[in-house]
Amino acid sequence: MPRALKALVVDDERLARKDLISLLKAHDHITVVGEADDVPTAVKAVEKLNPDVIFLDIQMPGDSGFDLLDRMEAEARIIFVTAYDEYAIRAFEVNALDYLLKPVNPERLAKALERLELQEWETAAGTRRLDYSDRLFLMVGRNFRFLKVNRLVLVAAAGDYSEVLTSDGTKGLTLKSMKEWETRLPPRHFVRIHRSTIINLEFVDRVEEWFNYSFRVYLKGIEEPCVISRRYATRLKDRMG
Repeated sequence: MPRALKALVVDDERLARKDLISLLKAHDHITVVGEADDVPTAVKAVEKLNPDVIFLDIQMPGDSGFDLLDRMEAEARIIFVTAYDEYAIRAFEVNALDYLLKPVNPERLAKALERLELQEWETAAGTRRLDYSDRLFLMVGRNFRFLKVNRLVLVAAAGDYSEVLTSDGTKGLTLKSMKEWETRLPPRHFVRIHRSTIINLEFVDRVEEWFNYSFRVYLKGIEEPCVISRRYATRLKDRMG
């Protein structure tokens, strides 16, 4: 069960604040602890309430929502809520968690809160070992994706990045290093077969001898096999029993 998160709603329109707060009542892990109708009021509210997440309008009289980010010192997550879509690129440049358009769609809000919950979980988890049933929230390519650990088929080194491949066909680069993957993936299910490759044992179809004392591992759903040395192959066979 996720911890209760404190939310601050910042919008110069009273009805917009009221509507959003009403939608948030359907989510038990979000508690609205304050409101603000301009940036100066919001700065004081942030200092007093220390919210976990701020639902922030962009266009307001006087200072904009972006000005609030420059003036506050809290580490709150930011979800922009605005009637205009032309600020989306700038919003993500300042590491906003999400960008919602008014009138806020309840299903779209739920997705934003799921993203918030998973990011909170990732932060709390730190470098703890993942469970096979866990989900990861990752930037894959240019998009954020929710990846189930048990659907990861293969992780491969790709320079400063790593490439992930899942059973549903998701494929892309992420900034996680191979060392971090090896540290966090559950060892009962994942094994490193090369310094640049980690595979999920549940997707191993077969292991065949090849030449020069090497072996090939065929993974379900992947046409090209992975080549491994005898040392890694022995380790793999021991793990597979």
